[in-house]
Amino acid sequence: MSAVDGLYEEVAGREIAVMDASPRSLADLVPGARAAVTRVVADGAPAVVRRLHDLGFTPGAVVEVVRRAPLRDPVLYRVKDYEVCLRRAQAACVHIVEGER
Repeated sequence: MSAVDGLYEEVAGREIAVMDASPRSLADLVPGARAAVTRVVADGAPAVVRRLHDLGFTPGAVVEVVRRAPLRDPVLYRVKDYEVCLRRAQAACVHIVEGER
């Protein structure tokens, strides 16, 4: 992957090109965008974090936004060769760095 703005971030031992260095969540992405997961956090809800990890949202995993429902919720994501649908509140728990499209 080539650098977009000359910025790179190391995620799970791999260096990836990033579009910006500001913290973002999976809920911020538009359909067609790809990103790498940096961490999963949910204030006071360890079960949510565990479930997202079980679904494949682990540091270093590449996630692609497939499509969004007409009212913007839920959103279909492709992670680790399968597709999973998340509500916006769940997607906001997944912190990412966006790569090139």
